[in-house]
Amino acid sequence: MEQFKSALTALVSRPSGEERNLSRYWAIKLFMAVVFLGAYGDGFAQTNVLLNQGNKYYDQQNYQQAEADYTKALARDPNNTSGLFNLGNTLYQEKRYDSSRKIMEATANKVKDKGSKAAANYNIGNSYMSQQKWEDAVNAYKQTLRNNPQDGDAKYNLSYAEEMLKKQQQQNKDKNKDQNKQNKDQKDKDKQNQQNKDQQKKDDKQGKGDQDKDKKDDQKQDQQPQSEPGKLSEQQADQLLKALQQEEKKLQDKMKKEKGVPVKMDKDW
Repeated sequence: MEQFKSALTALVSRPSGEERNLSRYWAIKLFMAVVFLGAYGDGFAQTNVLLNQGNKYYDQQNYQQAEADYTKALARDPNNTSGLFNLGNTLYQEKRYDSSRKIMEATANKVKDKGSKAAANYNIGNSYMSQQKWEDAVNAYKQTLRNNPQDGDAKYNLSYAEEMLKKQQQQNKDKNKDQNKQNKDQKDKDKQNQQNKDQQKKDDKQGKGDQDKDKKDDQKQDQQPQSEPGKLSEQQADQLLKALQQEEKKLQDKMKKEKGVPVKMDKDW
């Protein structure tokens, strides 16, 4: 830094004139470049310090402090892919899977080499695995293997995720089957209940009809003329008259049978 300042002083102290004006122009440009490089160098150094501190805390499993340092480093250099990758790993260790996945997706989009893309997608797959999102995990591990076909861990995890996905699909199929059966049973039950209600209404209506009929019969019977005590009804009088006539006929028949037959008298000698 001191060497750049000395050069700048030498350029500015040259004789006046056109040459002097030109020297001043380049001196100013050089000074601005020195300031920029110095500031950038200081910022780059501070970013690395924060990243190294974050790595130290990460190794100590102090993930909260590691996250803080990585976040500070990225505030200085948002495009630092190492900081992004390490922050994503830290969030994963804190079981903040959705946040970790977003950081890893950003990392995969920024890095250029296939190895880094594969590593980011592998961690994305792990975050889905931790949440038992098997289909998403399968897709992430496949993406990993597209960038790094030799990744043995990705192959193993892909196989495991595919197996778990099959089980999940079978369970969902069985669950849907059971649900459909329950729905059918409920419909049959509702239908039977409705039939019972309809039959009950029919029975109630029939019972009411019988009651009304009995009531009408009782009312009709009540409306029929009742014989007064000690007085024969017309029907009873007819029956009594017929009985008397029969008795009279019997008496007359008897009298005919008992009528004397003339006795033949002996001759009077």
